[in-house]
Amino acid sequence: MRLLFFATAAAVAMAGCGYMGNPMPPLANVPAAVQGLTAVERGARIVVEFPAAQKTTEQMPIKPPIAEDVRIGAFSGAEFNADAWAAQAQRITGGNVTNGVAHYETSIAPWVGKEAIVAVRVTGGNRKQSGWSNFAIVDVVPEPETPRNLRAVATPRGVSLTWSARGDHFRVFRRGPGETGFTAQAAVDKPEWTDASADFGKRYAYMAQTFVKLAGDKEALSDPSEETGITPEEVFPPAAPAGLQAAVAPASIELAWEANTEPFLGGYRVYRSIADGPVQKIADVGVIPSYSDRQVEPGKTYRYAVTAVSKTGHESPLSAPAEASLP
Repeated sequence: MRLLFFATAAAVAMAGCGYMGNPMPPLANVPAAVQGLTAVERGARIVVEFPAAQKTTEQMPIKPPIAEDVRIGAFSGAEFNADAWAAQAQRITGGNVTNGVAHYETSIAPWVGKEAIVAVRVTGGNRKQSGWSNFAIVDVVPEPETPRNLRAVATPRGVSLTWSARGDHFRVFRRGPGETGFTAQAAVDKPEWTDASADFGKRYAYMAQTFVKLAGDKEALSDPSEETGITPEEVFPPAAPAGLQAAVAPASIELAWEANTEPFLGGYRVYRSIADGPVQKIADVGVIPSYSDRQVEPGKTYRYAVTAVSKTGHESPLSAPAEASLP
């Protein structure tokens, strides 16, 4: 009976815990080190961003409140030592988190001409601390000049942009119709650029930014300029067509010329005179630079010229003439 009692008790105990084996060790709840930290000089600030810490090393939520220890310090010594760096590094405070990205800023003033190193570590509500994140290196240079007096002017070739700023490298940003943000359009070495892809009659906004090339494909950036907007209107005549030629065919005179390159080209007009008679329009044609004149008679000399016409009807000057005689 006693044996049966102990066997029954053991069975009850097994059913109660539902598990046989060694107990699971408690979770460490140590915040995982941040990865993906970036630091860049922008205007008079060093801007630091990284994914906001959320998980422990065991991929569990970090116990709140979460504290971020962001530091910046100069490289010193022949080899980098994280402990020595942390001991003299300064804390960067006043950050914020937006859409899961932490954002901090600090002045470049103490670091100009130096190689500044930035990193972050995280402490959870249980006071357990992560290791340091990746270390971002910033070669800090004097503040690049912010472009000013940005102007946008409609031209036959597109929107012409000019601005004032010292520097050898600039980047142009554009916000087009229906777009909510600016995107980079071009990098240039002079304070000017023409947006040949802009469509007439649509609204565009532009900003310019100076950048300084650094080692390792890095850059120091100015603040962006104030934005300027424009709705370019097509009020320009195309250039006069070039290279007009007239060739005699069995029952026609075949005309051909060089194609115009204006993005707002709508087509061409063909003009003709018989000998020294008055010049008259004989045809409107599309954007293909050719025309076949079949209204010709043997023994007469015909002189031709063509013009280019914009989509809104603005007409170029006449081309140089070409003539041919049907035998």
